[in-house]
This record gives sequence, structure tokens and C-alpha cells, in this order.
Amino acid sequence: MIKRLKKELQINIEEKEGQLFLGEKDKDIRLVMLRPNEIMEFCEFAGTNAEDILIWVGKSLGKIFLEKFFYNKDWSNAKMETKKEAVLGTLQVLMLMGYGGITGMFRKDHIIINVYNSLATEEIGNILAKNLCLLYLGIFNSVFEVLGIEVDGSEEECVLTGGEKCSYKFTLLSEEIDDKLLDKQLSDAAVSNFLASL
Repeated sequence: MIKRLKKELQINIEEKEGQLFLGEKDKDIRLVMLRPNEIMEFCEFAGTNAEDILIWVGKSLGKIFLEKFFYNKDWSNAKMETKKEAVLGTLQVLMLMGYGGITGMFRKDHIIINVYNSLATEEIGNILAKNLCLLYLGIFNSVFEVLGIEVDGSEEECVLTGGEKCSYKFTLLSEEIDDKLLDKQLSDAAVSNFLASL
């Protein structure tokens, strides 16, 4: 599926407007270029409110992504199986947009999203780089919000504090996942194969 997405969502250039976009021009999925250094400088400028602002920026990006990926889709009556496919598909597209290697695992009462080689990886040692993790948290929270999956999200592991990846846990607030939709824990070999495929 990733190879198919790479073909359909290849990055193209609109020379007249100087914009980058994904796939066909009529899909109008413009890329927002977020360079780590600029995000961290913005956070320093924002001061004490940077955390709330960054989560809000992430949530705004996540909402835009979902609205573009699934144009005019009403999720109010969608089954969890469909929503799960939408989450995993969105994570694949985010990978293609340069957000790192991203996996999603659905458990009975929570969802885990792991990010390998995130934007923060290049900024290890920079104390302000932690703000990049807030951006990811906001994006993922917004994906669930748009799909109508009520969650409470938090970062559980971070490359900036010695972790192998950035891992986010989203506890389900109003429902549990059916057994047939549950994912098994990825083995080290599976993770290694996944990273090698990127």
C-alpha cells in the first residue's frame, strides 16, 4: 500500500505559484513546510504559552490533513473498522510527507502511535526540540477528534530523553476496541523490517 501511496501522492511543484503539492493538482493538498529550527524559534518567541500554542498548531494541521485526505466525509456514522483504516492511512501519508516512520497499534482501551526518526531526532541535545513532540501530539489528537474517536493523549517515550522512538498513548474515553480490530505488539524484527522498508 505504501508503494501505491507514494505513486499517488508524489510531491509536485507548481512553478508559477512556487508551491509544493501532493498528487494531482486538483486534489489541492498543499504542503506546509515546517522546519524544526523555525518551530523552536517560534516557541521561544511564544514564551510561556508555547505548549498550548504548539498543540493548537498541530491540531489545526491534523484537521486540514483529514479534510483534504477525506474530502467531505461524514464520520458520525462510520464504524470503528473504517475509522481505524482512516487513522492508519493518515499515518502512512504523514510518513510520505516527511514526519518520520510512523506505526499505529489499536489495543482494547487505547491506541499507541510510535514515531521513528521524527523531526526531533535531528535536534537531540537542543532543549527546545521537545516542542516538536507537542506538534506531533496535536496532529494525532486532531486526527482522532475529526474521526469522532474520544481520546486522552500523552507522550510516553521520547528520543530526546533517551528513548528509541517517540511513543504516544491515546486512552479511549467512551468505547473499547472490538477484539477483531486489536493489533499485536510489534516484535523487534517487525520494527526493523518496517524501518528498512522506508
